[in-house]
Amino acid sequence: MLTAPASIEKLMWIMQSLRDPEHGCPWDQKQNFASIVPYTLEEAYEVAAAIESSDFDELEKELGDLLFQVIFYAQLGKEQALFDFDSVVAQICEKLIRRHPHVFADTKLTSDAEIKANWEAEKARERQQKSQLASLSMLADIPQNLPALSQAAKIQKRCAHVGFDWTNIHDVLDKVREECDEIAEELQADTRDQQALAEEIGDLLFAAVNLARHAKIDPEQTLRQANQKFSKRFQTIEQHYFQSEQDIRLASLEELERLWQKAKERGS
Repeated sequence: MLTAPASIEKLMWIMQSLRDPEHGCPWDQKQNFASIVPYTLEEAYEVAAAIESSDFDELEKELGDLLFQVIFYAQLGKEQALFDFDSVVAQICEKLIRRHPHVFADTKLTSDAEIKANWEAEKARERQQKSQLASLSMLADIPQNLPALSQAAKIQKRCAHVGFDWTNIHDVLDKVREECDEIAEELQADTRDQQALAEEIGDLLFAAVNLARHAKIDPEQTLRQANQKFSKRFQTIEQHYFQSEQDIRLASLEELERLWQKAKERGS
């Protein structure tokens, strides 16, 4: 198998060898479902970073790393007689076929709105089947370890599916302004209540996610792009001081702002 061409089967054999109790890798042997979650999240973010930078050579490698995480979980499941790679594949095949009746059955869904409504209806039925309780919350299975912006967007989408949503984006923008005003009131108070201020800022962030959702913009990706833009501009300022052999920590705010605007004008 060691000299066989690359394949899913070979990757599964490598994983099984790494977990072998006698001849495997000590690190891989001691891992469990919980211990490799941080690595899975890291690999997913590295995939996103490669896509954002259009580095497709790197993306190829990162997708391999992410696939290995799936193989790792499948091996752990097989060892505990919970599931294996084949059953994981069977589950996703069944789900995708069921959720796309307009492709694999005779159902006619032509618009994006109809396709989305059918998708959400299928997911709602799946959530209902997971519990014996008819009152299971539609928010119950939203992962708690999602990035906060993504989690907020998913919560809002679930609620919108049953009609609990703003009717237009202008109302959402008004809500953002309202939250800003409430933050201003907290800041102007004679005695600042940090807990209340944090709550109001949280409400603003949640409203901003709602604004992004109504604008059909992914909030997590948008903030990541804003982070990258800010970092690029700030690094341009740092480079100015490095080249002039000056200490950036001694610069005035006015001078930093001037260089910031200069970097902005250059499209940095």
